[in-house]
Amino acid sequence: MNKHLAGLCHVALWAFLFLSPLTYWRGTGIKFVQYLMYCMQPAMLMLVFYLNYLYLAPKLFVAGRHRYDLLINLVLITALGLFLHYWNDYTNELYGVHQRFDDAINDVTNILRDCLNLAIFAGGSTALALARKWVTTEQKLQESEAARAQSELKNLRSQINPHFLLNTLNNIYALTAIDHTRAQNAIQQLSKMLRHLLYDNQEREVTLADEMQFIENYIALMKIRLSQNVDVTFHRQVALPGIKVAPLIFISLIENAFKHGVSPVEPSFVHISITATEHDITCQIENSNHPKSNDDRSGHGIGLSQVQRRLELSYPGRYIWEKGTNKEGNIYTSTIHIHL
Repeated sequence: MNKHLAGLCHVALWAFLFLSPLTYWRGTGIKFVQYLMYCMQPAMLMLVFYLNYLYLAPKLFVAGRHRYDLLINLVLITALGLFLHYWNDYTNELYGVHQRFDDAINDVTNILRDCLNLAIFAGGSTALALARKWVTTEQKLQESEAARAQSELKNLRSQINPHFLLNTLNNIYALTAIDHTRAQNAIQQLSKMLRHLLYDNQEREVTLADEMQFIENYIALMKIRLSQNVDVTFHRQVALPGIKVAPLIFISLIENAFKHGVSPVEPSFVHISITATEHDITCQIENSNHPKSNDDRSGHGIGLSQVQRRLELSYPGRYIWEKGTNKEGNIYTSTIHIHL
């Protein structure tokens, strides 16, 4: 509950209780001092309430020391119940107010009534203290979980950088032996991508337009060492390029497509498609399936596990990831649907 709203509820409750004596003595010409003396009962209710709410419940009941809390409240409520009885008798006698019934049974009934009221307020304040403790604990757990998730997300992003750079630098290295001019252009292109990695990657979200430009640059670098029998396409259909997406959420899938979808001797293809509306983003990657041998363990499959974890952290309950090969086993498709 909002702190201001909770404060108003407290004020309203005690204003009602402290003004309630006026409703019983309306029209009788009650004096101000007399009114204050009749306010002793709500004052004792307030004492019991806040003593439990601020001290006894947090220090004893919430801490598991229930017996001490109950014992102290039992003594406190009994003492205050007796005090209120004698205080009311004194006030009535002082101002000549005669009670309708004046016997031992009525005295005991009044004492029990006051003790019950005090017990109700003590129990209510303890329940509120428990609720406040539970809410505070839940908030701390949520904050701790959010901080842990954010730390894990940053760690995952830092793992993407060297994994991505290793593949890209290998491609540029291969190009230096073939065409020095193209290699220089590729290095300049890589520097633009590094800017995206070093700066934009630290943001929680980037524009889809920036992310697609990064993917396009990456594809261009990957095509450096590809032969003519590899068909690579990148299709984009985005209604609003300015919509936000988690940075580098698709790059590991694209890396995986080039790694397992390209054969040096057989015709191969890698088809990438990103479509987006105001509320959804879909990334579909389809490639020919040429699995690496057991001897080739480059990457160790960390890319796909990173994608899964990042999706869980960035879009919990708001994504669908469908992946697998066709019946013939020669085409692999990976499709991610993200609801923004």
